[in-house]
Amino acid sequence: MIKHLVGLLEPDDGEVLIFGKDIWRISERERYELRKRFGVLFQDGALFGSMNIYDNTAFPLRKHTDMAESEISDIVLERLTEVGLERSLTKYPSEVSGGMRKRAGFARALVMNPDIVLFDEPDSGLDPVRTSLLNDLILEMHSRHKGTYLLVTHDIRTARKVSDYVGVIWKGQVVHYGEAEAAFNSDDPFVRQFLSGESAGPLGMD
Repeated sequence: MIKHLVGLLEPDDGEVLIFGKDIWRISERERYELRKRFGVLFQDGALFGSMNIYDNTAFPLRKHTDMAESEISDIVLERLTEVGLERSLTKYPSEVSGGMRKRAGFARALVMNPDIVLFDEPDSGLDPVRTSLLNDLILEMHSRHKGTYLLVTHDIRTARKVSDYVGVIWKGQVVHYGEAEAAFNSDDPFVRQFLSGESAGPLGMD
């Protein structure tokens, strides 16, 4: 789904509308420019192993803008401070914990001041406490920077904590979409079972 949204995978059918434009009815250059309005936090952080935390975060600004290094430094330090990594600037991904790599990836996702931030299972590999802390950080950053945050997760606690709206996707189909409160109180047996994690219901192992 994320690949469809950022224009990396063309759908077999239907439209992908971003800011009112079908991204497959615009030029490749327009699509490239549109992608700059996205930030993405990948499942494993997707940091460059040969770059330290500072340079990883600065990479999008150096790649996509003509900013002076002094301006880049101001933005990078602000974002890393926001996620609590101001003391880890010179460390490499292999030298920090999984949670720190997630936070560094989050800072990089925000560094271009995107209109839309996509999270690909940000809670993957984290224990429940660090998952909760990351969720708090997501909520805090959204409150501070605004925009649209779309989060893909299998962790129902995460979905409950951070979501205004919940979509349930099953076998490539959206089987439910609506306000979070309505989703978690749904009368639909499939949606109710899926979001409660109960074994009894129409959803089985197949």
